[in-house]
Amino acid sequence: MENCDFFFKKSDRFTSVPELETFRFDPEEENTDVSLPEYECFYLEGDIRLLKKFLNEDPSSPLPLKEIKTEELKSVKSSVDEPPELELKDLPSHLEYAFLEGTDKLPVIIAKDLKVDEKERLITVLKSHKHAIAWKLSDIKIEVDKAKVVVIAKLPPPTTFKGVWSFLGHVGFYRRFIKEFSKITRPMTRLLEKETPFIISTECREAFETLKMKLTEATILVAPDWDLPFEIMCDASDFAVGAVLGQRKAKHFQPIHYASKTMTDAQASYTTTEKELLAAVYAFEKFRPYLVLSKTIVYTDHSALKYLLAKQNAKPRLLRWILLLQEFDVVIRDRKGAENLAADHLSRLENPHQSDPEKKEITETFPLETLGMHSFWDDPYLFRICADQVIRHCVYAKEAIDILTACHNGPTGGHHGANYTAKKVFDSDFYWSTIYRDAQDLVTRCDTCQRQGKISQRDEMPQNAIQVCKIFDIWGIDFMGSFPSSRGNNYILVAVDYLSKWVKAKALPTNDARVVCKFLKSLFTRFGTPRAIISDRGTHFCNDQFAKVMLKYGVTHRLSTVYHPQTSGQVEVSNCGLKRILERTVGENRTSWSNKLDDALWAFRTAFKTPIECTPYKLVYGKACHLPIELEHKGYWALKHCNFDLKTVGDHQKVQMNELNKLRDQAYENSLIYKEKTNKIHDSKIKNRIFNVGDRVLLFNSRLKIFSGKLKTRWTGPFTVAQVFPYGTVELSSTNGPNFKVNGHRLKHYF
Repeated sequence: MENCDFFFKKSDRFTSVPELETFRFDPEEENTDVSLPEYECFYLEGDIRLLKKFLNEDPSSPLPLKEIKTEELKSVKSSVDEPPELELKDLPSHLEYAFLEGTDKLPVIIAKDLKVDEKERLITVLKSHKHAIAWKLSDIKIEVDKAKVVVIAKLPPPTTFKGVWSFLGHVGFYRRFIKEFSKITRPMTRLLEKETPFIISTECREAFETLKMKLTEATILVAPDWDLPFEIMCDASDFAVGAVLGQRKAKHFQPIHYASKTMTDAQASYTTTEKELLAAVYAFEKFRPYLVLSKTIVYTDHSALKYLLAKQNAKPRLLRWILLLQEFDVVIRDRKGAENLAADHLSRLENPHQSDPEKKEITETFPLETLGMHSFWDDPYLFRICADQVIRHCVYAKEAIDILTACHNGPTGGHHGANYTAKKVFDSDFYWSTIYRDAQDLVTRCDTCQRQGKISQRDEMPQNAIQVCKIFDIWGIDFMGSFPSSRGNNYILVAVDYLSKWVKAKALPTNDARVVCKFLKSLFTRFGTPRAIISDRGTHFCNDQFAKVMLKYGVTHRLSTVYHPQTSGQVEVSNCGLKRILERTVGENRTSWSNKLDDALWAFRTAFKTPIECTPYKLVYGKACHLPIELEHKGYWALKHCNFDLKTVGDHQKVQMNELNKLRDQAYENSLIYKEKTNKIHDSKIKNRIFNVGDRVLLFNSRLKIFSGKLKTRWTGPFTVAQVFPYGTVELSSTNGPNFKVNGHRLKHYF
């Protein structure tokens, strides 16, 4: 019934329904007993005729006896079930009637300029979502729907961003009933701004409680009377504008609609006069459906508005506002802020930093408008007065690009960055609006600038770890050296297992394929045939003899990317660790490193490794390595006697084998967790660079020597991307040679 009551009372302004004056259904007394019969409510014409006949007859003659007919009392039906016939009055030209039932029932008033599909959707919404209308109309006054306000009144204070956003959206539906809505909600709307810490302060709690209190005592608004002029009271403060739409009835101002909004950062920097005009413009935009084709009286406390409306050669922004106001029939009347009680409270906030207001005279004159002029014409040139009060020549198109190019790569340019190049243009007294954007494009596409610079860790590609499931499945192999000759040896050939970190190394006189193949056969006989071996692209690994050994034992040979030792990173890390131990043990006699190699290997194998959470020796043999220090200082193992009981030793051996399997499984899990962690840290510090097929790139070549010393450039190209592989490798094509593969770390886009 409440929704139905809304639709009928909405059209009371334009309809005349005499029957409704006799009986009006009250939704709040919906459960009361209605004792009037239906014909008494709506069919009084027959009763009036009987009364006339009774008065006109001879009083001496007795009244004729008539049979009394009884009828059952019928409950009064809702006007929605059986709506009475309505006499529809004429509407203004921009409005029309629409009916929610059939072609003549439940009329509502809508805008006439709606399209057919828009009108159909509007009627559909009104039919199916009547509860979306959250206020009701009693007689000709509009008030808040108490049932829906109770829901808001019971809400707890919000504690999250989403809670504040939801609450403001909920109460915002009733902002037309709340005076200075934007001012009240300002502490809460600040929490929704970007880069603002979310802290529920005392001001936010007070604003929350104030809104709930305002809703419970919201002013009853009146419906507009189209025969009377509208009145607008508007005012502006430092951060918000407010307006009240109303009409004067019986010498009293009665509100129709409240409106307010918070200013943007740009609007907050307007002058006081501009803010006052902004408040008026906002009011007319907000209340436009009411004010079109109606006389409007605007009350404001700033007399300069009347001056601005009649002013010539105003600023473009003021001209736009004046043109907007000319659409309406407007009369501006000056009213002091103290008298403008409906809208001036925003501008009369207390300033805690100011004790007594200082009285000043009203400025009746304004400075010459020529001071605000930013440009002038001196035929045939255009000049602009910039913010630093320097007059600059305005240029455009090719002339602007020529000036920018000269300031960047000319004899006095110096190939500086975009900001310095743009500032040099400004210092030369030239100006155009897109100078910074053009400077950025020019510097980005400068061939000379692109061929300078180095590569850094931020240019690396995302890390891809090599994860091994079983021990001795994958080995990395590499040469160290050359070193000073030690017993005829100049190189160290190092092999490391990727899971256990076990290192095998041998001092060798040369680094050719023959010694490599001999070393590999010794490795296979002790640790078994692996699945794969990873090495760099040195000639000692890429040759026919090495390939035959790999084919004979069924081992896959994986090669690292050119100039990218990170591919075989495990053996590179082991090389650094072994070299560090040798540097600290050989002393001054650098030629004794081959004698210290076995001790260095022993120290390396018994050192704790973080990725596997144990030592390589323990992971391979299932127990800790016994060191000479245990015998010297009588460790527990050194004091034990040998147990020759075969059964006891056998049981102990079984336990050790089970523990070894568990230890290796745990080492695999630890290694996986460690690599995932390092990958995440590494990838968080690099740029998100993406190469696509067809991109033009430059290649960093550390061995390219054009100039000596610090003047050399190391970028070659451009090349074209032919293929992109999933592990950071990119295949490049050039016009003068075959395709080749490099790591994306050594590439950068060429523009």
